[in-house]
Amino acid sequence: MRARSALVYTVLRLLAFVVPLVILLLFPVFQELPWLAAIFAALIGLSLSLLFLRRPLDNVTGGLAERRAQRQAAGRRTGAETDADAEDAVVDATRPDGEPPIAR
Repeated sequence: MRARSALVYTVLRLLAFVVPLVILLLFPVFQELPWLAAIFAALIGLSLSLLFLRRPLDNVTGGLAERRAQRQAAGRRTGAETDADAEDAVVDATRPDGEPPIAR
């Protein structure tokens, strides 16, 4: 993943929230209820990002998938995988004899 694509997506998402928030806070009703303006701005920002930010999101997620595939091809394990193996070893070591392994 390129840091530039993640930064662009993050900035665009923040703008999709901040611009509607500022516009809503200009109305007298929302000046008295700023929490309501924040809720509406979040909903508007979510809608805008779903409609217009599909390509930047695809760039970010595609980069993450490529990075993960490269890591798996190189044989490197993530910390979560190593941790899960260690937990499984502890569970297997503390299980009484004759009990079947826990199915996942």
